[in-house]
Amino acid sequence: MTTSTPVPDVLSPATLGPLTLRNRVIKAATYEGLSHKSLVTQDLVDFHVGYAKGGVGMTTVAYCAVAKEGRTDRHQIYWTDESLPGLRALTDAVHAEGAAVSAQIGHGGPVASPKGNGLPALSPSRHFHKTSLSFAQEIGVHDIQRVVRQHAEAARRAVRVGFDAVEVHLGHNYLASSFLSPKVNHRTDSYGGSLENRARFAREIMRAVRDEVGSEIAILAKMNMDDGVPGGFWLDEALPVAQWLEQDGTVDALEMTAGSSLLNPMYLFKGDAPLEDFAAVMPQPIKLGVKLVGKRLLHSYPYTDGYLLEDAMQIRDAVKLPMILLGGVTDKAMMDKAMASGFEYVAMARALLREPDLINRIAADRDTASLCIHCNKCMPTNFTGTRCVLVDRSTTRSASWGKPEGYVGAVR
Repeated sequence: MTTSTPVPDVLSPATLGPLTLRNRVIKAATYEGLSHKSLVTQDLVDFHVGYAKGGVGMTTVAYCAVAKEGRTDRHQIYWTDESLPGLRALTDAVHAEGAAVSAQIGHGGPVASPKGNGLPALSPSRHFHKTSLSFAQEIGVHDIQRVVRQHAEAARRAVRVGFDAVEVHLGHNYLASSFLSPKVNHRTDSYGGSLENRARFAREIMRAVRDEVGSEIAILAKMNMDDGVPGGFWLDEALPVAQWLEQDGTVDALEMTAGSSLLNPMYLFKGDAPLEDFAAVMPQPIKLGVKLVGKRLLHSYPYTDGYLLEDAMQIRDAVKLPMILLGGVTDKAMMDKAMASGFEYVAMARALLREPDLINRIAADRDTASLCIHCNKCMPTNFTGTRCVLVDRSTTRSASWGKPEGYVGAVR
């Protein structure tokens, strides 16, 4: 006689490493565009408190760069002494609503903003970034070691200010992901060539984080399955990398993702590619470039619910690590399908941008349908405060946004 493992209720409590979540729904990392001069604002606190009030088990602050040159926006948070009081205020506010909070940490690498940072972008190999119209310089071994240490330092600071978890960004051709990608990584040293060499940097980062914080907080990794470009990192290589991370014992849960912010930004999102909206928020000459050749970079892909499930199932079958399903999770039916497929958690982004209280509404009525139409017009808003453009939140935004009095807990 055989017994099957019961399928968990996605709205029931769950453990994640040393952490207990009130349910299995995670607000996925979406860059908020609400920090200012790398400090927390009241708008950023309110953004995450909204999801905590709305019922998620954990919300993710996205993203907190481990180094100044790793920011993808000049206002983005990185782990300075000045940022810590505001981050503590944010975690306290989320905890007060009964949710956990995770910090996504990483280094933008070739996706970073050299103009905004006043520093060169770094890449495994010299690379021309079409958006910034500049070259990312090849990172040396000394700086590789520095960035590894900075991930560990960021995790320690996350513990210090009350985060329950860190999500290490190994996706989207940010620095660690660009090392994994044969399309971007043309090195001939011990960090290039074979998959084992290309995975070395990501594994060193995860080892440094685990060695620094142990089991004090949960450690997640967000890793690409597919760069979405010919010659890039793909599922056949993602499988052994996921297995190596499991063998290393450095990860409490894996969240599989796809696409390249560097080479194919829309591949992850599926749905419409809002070219006019992107062009509207870009400075010249990038604005003109988006209008003229944007279709070559910002492709449109058909949307279906659970669109990463099939590929993520191949990782699920290859590892025993807990896994988070991302991509097209919008209703209870897809959440239940994820649980039945062996995933321990689900991550939601656009649907929650549209309706921050969606989880509470699903808990009250399991047949609740998301109002998100996958128009992706939320994407260009991360330059001015990430939001669903179909919702008028002007009455809830802080009047002090962008002003010194809008900072929360800032050291002066």
